Amino acid sequence: MKFNDLDLSEPIIRSLKDQNYKKPTPIQAEVIPAILNNSDVMAAAQTGTGKTAAFVLPILSKLSNPKNNYKGHQLRALILTPTRELAAQVRENVNTYSKYLSIRSTAVYGGARIHNQKLKLRKGIDVLVATPGRLLDLYNQKSVNFKNIEILVLDEADQMLDMGFIHDIKKIIKLLPERRQNLMFSATFSNPFRSLALAVADKAIEISVTNDNQTGENIEHYVHPVDKSRKAELLIELIETEKWEQALVFTRTKHGADRLKKQLDKVNIKSLAIHGNKTQNNRMKALDAFKNNRVSILVATDVAARGIDIKNMSQVINFDVPTVAKDYVHRIGRTGRAGEKGKAISLVSADEFRLLQDIEKLLNQKIERVEINGFEPEYVLPIKHKPAKKKFNNKGGYRKRKRSRKG
Repeated sequence: MKFNDLDLSEPIIRSLKDQNYKKPTPIQAEVIPAILNNSDVMAAAQTGTGKTAAFVLPILSKLSNPKNNYKGHQLRALILTPTRELAAQVRENVNTYSKYLSIRSTAVYGGARIHNQKLKLRKGIDVLVATPGRLLDLYNQKSVNFKNIEILVLDEADQMLDMGFIHDIKKIIKLLPERRQNLMFSATFSNPFRSLALAVADKAIEISVTNDNQTGENIEHYVHPVDKSRKAELLIELIETEKWEQALVFTRTKHGADRLKKQLDKVNIKSLAIHGNKTQNNRMKALDAFKNNRVSILVATDVAARGIDIKNMSQVINFDVPTVAKDYVHRIGRTGRAGEKGKAISLVSADEFRLLQDIEKLLNQKIERVEINGFEPEYVLPIKHKPAKKKFNNKGGYRKRKRSRKG
């Protein structure tokens, strides 16, 4: 199947040719016809599957149809996202694919000047990408009108629920016209997502091209056992010996991201950190610098990384093992895209063993352990889980490695 077979408008096919996109991904092949057929859709798709284009392309095609032409620009499609970065990323996609269309779009989110956003809305737009909180602020200030909305998209709906946006989402939905098309996308079909989807559109078509434990076939997974105190040292060793041109590094906390950046700076490795405490302007500048190879290492927390879409990302590093196993799948979905090979490397200390075990259970595979010479951990990572009731001499519950102090 090719994009030409999907009944998209000619200007959109031209924009796809400009991007050298010829064949739709599995999620695009299933979702695009359903949206063009005016069906409500709930779909599960991981990062890196082409999910954004799966809804942006048919929405633009529908809005640009001569039958649906309006005088001037009226807000007709609303796309809700959980984070600023994802909102900016989706809006960038809208711009790319509407290159040959007279469609206006903008993105509104917190951390940016609301006055500038009001000015753009006042000029008239067709597609609005927004985070829930800022959208409600603009509505309460009578700066946005929902009366002509025909299409609602909830993007990364599972993440919005995890971040506590459920009440804001429900408020927004009550403000929209009852007659509209509803499109809901999530990484997985979790129970909270299903409940939300049924409340929004109880007859939505269910589409899934992934499982909770599915990762790209082109991704190689490795665990480097290491003591927690030597993780930064090992990361620096890997960056220098492997000559990584770029790497996306995940930490568990904002403080951890800042601390790691400082450690990389000390050895002249160009890096930037993004997390919720950074201003929107700083986060966008950091992403731009990383995308354009002005820095080689981007350190990020899970929430801040939503929306990061870097082509040809060779490796993703879990500096800290995620506390929720499915976040591992989200993280590493940024490598091994579009047929390219990628590596998912986790630096795992003994106290993170149970988190690693949760990930292996989710993936239904044992991840290869590779010890790096000179970084063999003092507290050895177990091969198999030890029963919790068994007593250990050391506090961490792991066998202490006997090390020679000679030399």
